[in-house]
Amino acid sequence: MPAPNSSTILEEDFVSRRGLGGAQVQTILGTLLPRSPLPPSEDRVVRVDEKAQVLLRCHWQPERQRALTLLMVHGLEGSSQSPYVLGVGHKALAAGFNLVRMNVRNCGGTAHLSQTLYHSGLSRDVQQVARMLLEEENLPRLALAGYSMGGNMVLKALGEWGGEAPRGLLAAAAVCPSMDLAAGADLLDRGANRLYQWYFLRSLKRSYREKARLFPEVFQSAGKLGGLRTIRQFDDAITAPAMGFRDAADYYERASSSRVLDGIAVPTLVVHALDDPFVPLLPATRARLEANPHITLIATQHGGHCAFLAAADGYDGRWAERRLVEFLKRF
Repeated sequence: MPAPNSSTILEEDFVSRRGLGGAQVQTILGTLLPRSPLPPSEDRVVRVDEKAQVLLRCHWQPERQRALTLLMVHGLEGSSQSPYVLGVGHKALAAGFNLVRMNVRNCGGTAHLSQTLYHSGLSRDVQQVARMLLEEENLPRLALAGYSMGGNMVLKALGEWGGEAPRGLLAAAAVCPSMDLAAGADLLDRGANRLYQWYFLRSLKRSYREKARLFPEVFQSAGKLGGLRTIRQFDDAITAPAMGFRDAADYYERASSSRVLDGIAVPTLVVHALDDPFVPLLPATRARLEANPHITLIATQHGGHCAFLAAADGYDGRWAERRLVEFLKRF
């Protein structure tokens, strides 16, 4: 099926659910409101490099070879059970897609599967899983989707592939992708956003302690974690040295997808709320998105971070999830 033409647009047809117009309210309730579980999955463990494996939770249509397969990637300290993954998953299965929910290395209870930490730029893991689905599973049609950190990984993978993306990779989508990691880390240390920083930092420290327990010969004592008060400090002291970066600034620069957006060569949807409290859409990054004819940008005035809670009006009101699936149904 030939891919439809993509275009870069500004669209503002998202309207917040009554009483939920603020970015902070949207962001918090988008996470807290309950979601229905997905049907049982077929689980696969895939090696992405010599020291790391990832867990995939797979849901197949009765005729899997005829269906589009959606590979879904979650955000920072999330998992295949994150609310937006479940929400997109229900809509994707209802649309007739195969669904593969990828747990980023160490996430979703998989710390024992990898001898490394993870970081926001692990696009090669996404590429490895995509190739496996296309080549080993012999699935002819694949799409990628990611939220927040997962969106950055997806866009970075596409940009690095450029015109050499695997045959069968037809489209992609990213919601509130963290395309500029340094700017996001700085926003997390401002005002009310420190609540989110506290949440992420507490979870990252807990995850590191688990890695140190499982692999004491690899990871140093977790005692030094107590002095780390910001995400940037954590990345400077823990993430960067463990993952081969000089420091947090080097990590943020090299792991941000904004550097490679020009290379994206498959139809790609990017949905971003301009009031996202801690993942900004920087002017230079927006210009790169708008300059690429393969990218469709939907920039809304409201929606918070990965929330986009609209009036129900006959569906569950998860506006970005619906737009993502509607876009991919074209392929």
